Amino acid sequence: MRGARHGALVAALLVAASAGWLGAQEIADRIVARVENDVILLSDIQLLSRYQQLVDGKSETEGQILDRLIDQWIVRTEADVAHFPHPSEADIDRGVQRLQKSFVSQEEYEARKKQSGLSDSEIRAIVASQLYLSNYLDSRFRPGLQIDPKAIEEFYRTGVVPVAKRRGQEPPSLEAARDAIEEALVQSGINEQADRWLKESRVRLHIEKLLDEGAK
Repeated sequence: MRGARHGALVAALLVAASAGWLGAQEIADRIVARVENDVILLSDIQLLSRYQQLVDGKSETEGQILDRLIDQWIVRTEADVAHFPHPSEADIDRGVQRLQKSFVSQEEYEARKKQSGLSDSEIRAIVASQLYLSNYLDSRFRPGLQIDPKAIEEFYRTGVVPVAKRRGQEPPSLEAARDAIEEALVQSGINEQADRWLKESRVRLHIEKLLDEGAK
């Protein structure tokens, strides 16, 4: 799912930001959606928002994040029913390492992590959840995908070559780029099929949104 979609993951209590000593002691959390017999909390939204800030330096709106959490609930529920295997500790370690390496330096990662307010355990839990969900979607939709060789050639001609030229680089040969292009097209196909499936699933479920984005 985009960018990865990944979840209603680790519920963290949100401290009220209202002024005054008493206000600072209050715990502000509430139900923002009901999906079948489960609930999604405001703290779930806040947690994913902080993770987006860590990864991208910004976050989506609360409404957009709630939609992601609902989608993740759908994927997780089906994966659990199918007894889909959870990622191993080694897989999670590699996922956290990939996240850290996406930053220019370890210092930048640590600074952004501090700014987001996330702990190492919270980051690890989110990475583990994202791996679980993305691996399930991959196993569900990849087997039915077939990539037309002409689509690979078109992607190479309209995507790979122009990008290389804009960077002043010699583009790789089609054969050298073929596997990477095919995987990119497969991932795009998985995303498209997952989006259709999620839209169809939402219609069949009882979903009640209670989020008021104007409320503070």
